[in-house]
Amino acid sequence: MSPPDTHIDHVTPYDRFAWSDSVVEHLLATGHHQRELAAYFGEHEYEALVRLAREAEGARPLPDAPRVFIVPGIMGSQLGLRRPEPLPNDVLWIDPVDISHGNLRLLRLPSEVPIVSLGVVLFTYLRLKLHLRIAGFDPLFHDYDWRLGIDTLGKQFAERLAAERGRVMIVAHSMGALVSRAALACPRTAHIERVVLLGAPNSGSYAPLQALRGVYAVVRKLARLASPEQSAEALASDVFSTFPSLYHLLPPAGFDDALNVLDINAWPSSGPQPDAALLASAQDLVTRLAPGDERFVNVIGVGQETVTRVRKRRNEFEYTITRQGDGTVPVACAALPGARAYYTKVAHTDLARATEVAHAVAEVLRTGETNRLETSCTGRSRAEARITERELRRTHTEKVDWVHMEPDARQIFLRNLNEPPQFKLRVPVKKATATRAAGARANRNSRSASATRRATNKRKPARKK
Repeated sequence: MSPPDTHIDHVTPYDRFAWSDSVVEHLLATGHHQRELAAYFGEHEYEALVRLAREAEGARPLPDAPRVFIVPGIMGSQLGLRRPEPLPNDVLWIDPVDISHGNLRLLRLPSEVPIVSLGVVLFTYLRLKLHLRIAGFDPLFHDYDWRLGIDTLGKQFAERLAAERGRVMIVAHSMGALVSRAALACPRTAHIERVVLLGAPNSGSYAPLQALRGVYAVVRKLARLASPEQSAEALASDVFSTFPSLYHLLPPAGFDDALNVLDINAWPSSGPQPDAALLASAQDLVTRLAPGDERFVNVIGVGQETVTRVRKRRNEFEYTITRQGDGTVPVACAALPGARAYYTKVAHTDLARATEVAHAVAEVLRTGETNRLETSCTGRSRAEARITERELRRTHTEKVDWVHMEPDARQIFLRNLNEPPQFKLRVPVKKATATRAAGARANRNSRSASATRRATNKRKPARKK
């Protein structure tokens, strides 16, 4: 496979905007390139970032300010190809122009082109960095190639941590939490003082399962951008199924007695299939992760519609959706024994963006605890919905003409890539309860009929003998 054209004509607006986070912070604080930045972030987000950047520029660092590594989640780092100067690097993830040209296939593994990480997705993570700088910390990003296995990424991160001198802390979002735990299982990382996990899939998530099956909202929406022959199922089979990270994010064996998704025989025989070797590589991942201890604080999102159970039914997966999670990670999957836990009604992606969460994180880094978040998981609604893969494959089917979309429509499309379908959840009626209710109704009807007959008989005149 040949690399994409690196001629200047191939340079897209997303390539030209691939400035580093420090450059973007300076531009926000000074007001330079306002039009380009406002178009990229959107007017509302741009104005919020300008205020934060200017406040961060004048903030005083704490005495002996700890260095805080912000570790993004899966798909939270830009991936692409380096170009020789003066050309900007070629961003493939996430560049809708490249995707519409079919270049998403270049991300499949093993790589036939030299894909590298090109910085974090700033829309998701820049707010958090600025908040921590305002609070007096020395924050920086640790971006990475999120296609790779968590064990591999953990070793890479551990090397960077081992080279640090002075106080070091970590704030990790989503898959970044597992990368951080893998790093802390490596030698020379005992000096890490605190680790804050945001939306951590400590026991996996069902979103990667849906991605591998081609029914996850992100995959389906990317297919809408891609060339006509690239369906969501084709992207799942040809591209996403080659990423070790997705297999490492599946719930481990024994997590759900109803279905072991790491057993290839538990998968439907139709539709996109997993890679058997990669599935096997995830079997013992938990043994390669640092366990929870007093350094860890676990921030868990609740109250969002989340896939919390899956079963195989009629040769396809059926998903149960409840509000017991953050929209991506179920509460049960986020739990980490040994770590202090806090709860908040914030969705998965927004855990890295929400102001109240950022303030709580700053408190935790300073003192080890916070009173801004709940310490118990309340409001355990029993409402649920179920949806099959056949139904999910009817969603997000129409192709998108990116070139002719209005700028506002483009922003909405990209900002809502991982927004799941909306469901109407109901509290399930238990069979025994339903049977008792039916019996009660039958008894009431029987008593009512008897009363009607007695009343009718009283009104009838007596027969003459």
